Amino acid sequence: MDNGESRGAARQPEQVRLTAWVHGHVQGVGFRWWMYTQAMERGLAGSATNLVDGRVCVVAEGDAESCQSLLHILKRPDVDGRPGTVSTVVELWSEPKGVHGFITR
Repeated sequence: MDNGESRGAARQPEQVRLTAWVHGHVQGVGFRWWMYTQAMERGLAGSATNLVDGRVCVVAEGDAESCQSLLHILKRPDVDGRPGTVSTVVELWSEPKGVHGFITR
């Protein structure tokens, strides 16, 4: 009996969790709101949180390709419209926890 798995069954994209600690001048410049729009454009869930040491912690969950795209624009030095200045991004990849929506704090 053929259950269709071998013929044309669409594979679900791999779901991942990206945690990125963003260093630089990223607080008080609209960076978290910009992250919100970038995450929404990519269909990602998560958060952007100011840390007491001046960094922003970005958590994004969704398909691996969209998370990679988000990380790419975080690391690129010449992103049009990105507020502030990013000097370093430290990333950690893990299993998703199933968060919904995207919040800024």
